[in-house]
Formats: sequence, C-alpha cells, structure tokens
Amino acid sequence: YIDSLPTLVSKETNRLHSDFNQVVTATGRLSSSNPNLQNIPIKSEYGRKVRKAFVACDADHVLVSADYSQIELRVLAHMANEPALLEAFHQGQDIHSRTAMEIFGVTADQVTSDQRRVGKTLNFALIYMQGPYATAKQLDITMPQAKEFIDKYFNAFKHIKPFMDATLKAAHENEYTETLFGRRRYFRNINSPNKALMKEEERQAFNAALQGTAADIMKRAMINLYRKLQDNKFRSQIILQVHDELVLEVPRAEIEAVKALVVQEMSNAAKLKVPLKVDVGLGNNWLEAG
Repeated sequence: YIDSLPTLVSKETNRLHSDFNQVVTATGRLSSSNPNLQNIPIKSEYGRKVRKAFVACDADHVLVSADYSQIELRVLAHMANEPALLEAFHQGQDIHSRTAMEIFGVTADQVTSDQRRVGKTLNFALIYMQGPYATAKQLDITMPQAKEFIDKYFNAFKHIKPFMDATLKAAHENEYTETLFGRRRYFRNINSPNKALMKEEERQAFNAALQGTAADIMKRAMINLYRKLQDNKFRSQIILQVHDELVLEVPRAEIEAVKALVVQEMSNAAKLKVPLKVDVGLGNNWLEAG
C-alpha cells in the first residue's frame, strides 16, 4: 500500500489527489480511491509513521484536523430519546464510563479501565446489533456473562430497545430505513425466509439509520464550511474527509479564525437533543494534527 503512494503523486502539483466518491458506500459516507486516504492506519507504530508523512504544503501552512466526538452515539441518544444518554452528553461525561457506571453500579471515580472497556464494547455492539456470541468473543468472557451485560445495558437505557424494535418493524414493513433527514436505504431481503440473510439485513437496517444520519451531518457540515470559507475569502481549504474527521490546510495567519469557523459549522450542522462536540487539533503533519 505504501509503495503505491509515491507512484500516484501528481507530476503537475507534486501532491497526492484522491478521488472522493458520493454514491459508493451504502451508508452514504464519502469513500476515497486512487489512493484510498481513508484507511491510513494510526494505531500501529508504522501507521503513525505513515500519517507523519502527510504534511502541509509549506512552512507557512499547518494541517487542522476536526473530528466529531461519538457522533453515532449522539445520534442514537437523539433518535431514541434516551434520557440517560441525553443527560450524559449534556453533562459532558465520558460516555463509555457512564455506560460502565450503569452496568456495574459504580460511581464515576470507581470505574476501572476494564469496566470502561466493557462499556465501550457494549456501546458499539449496540450500534451494530451485535449479539452475545460476538460480544463474549470480543470481551473474552462467557456467553451467559455477555448476555447479562447486554440485558443490563437495555435495563439501564430503557428507551433504546423500543427504538430498535420500532426501527426494525418499520424496516420490515417498508423494506427501507431513513436517516434523520429522510434519506432512504432499501433492504429487499429483510423479509427473506433465509434467517441468516434476514438477520444481516436487520443489522444493516438499524445501523443505516444511525451511520447514515452521521454521514448526512458530515456532508452538511462540509457544504456549510466550504461556503463560509469562500464568503470570508479565506485561503484555507478542506483537503480530506475521513469518516467523522475533516482535515484542512490552513495558512498560519488564519489558524484561530478558521478553527473557530470549523467548530461553529460542524457543531451546527444539525440540531440534535444533544450537542455535537468537535475536537480540533493542528500540526505540521497529519499525525500532529490528529
């Protein structure tokens, strides 16, 4: 993968230029190709070195990275109208710790790193409708333990299961689910007699409502931000979009103004029952910025 990157550098600009595709992903997110710049790793040592190689155009510019914090869980809190999640986000709590508090019956200062890991796993298992088997495997626990955690989760967040059931009921009736903005994704096999196929479509249908809404919010943010940059005659440019993150190339003289504008436009791209939190970083390269 790394070997191919230098061969794709433009001879005219001496830079990499990815293609961004509007309608390739089923969820509605932008995808990137030639090269795919959305799967540059970050968790490994080698991955971090690759990120460090993506630099601003010259010494007078920096890269600014703006990332939505827990956007899918915030969308879930809004769409399910779940009081415990709404409260946690309004209070600025660490959502995985809050989930651990509910599951283990402990206070915030008592949550251990292992308990937080359980909370995090359960939060994302829910978004992807992961069952006890996959959850047990992920946490390296028994199936009965995983089922107990999942039952405790739904007991703690009482509005979520009814929301899931209602979403899937509508999906079975209509053969589609909708994002918050009315964009539909169709599921023609959701009523299939093949149980494995039906279950897979159910998982995708529930996730489509959440991840699709997150994708819509990001696109609205990008459009609004681009317009504001043009209107204010900023020289800063959006150069990359990766899932819940925007990367901009910003002249040093515009740093503070553009950082404020990015937060403003991303935070206000949708009016949810919880705030849209945006984390911003900057640096001479993508690793420093991210």
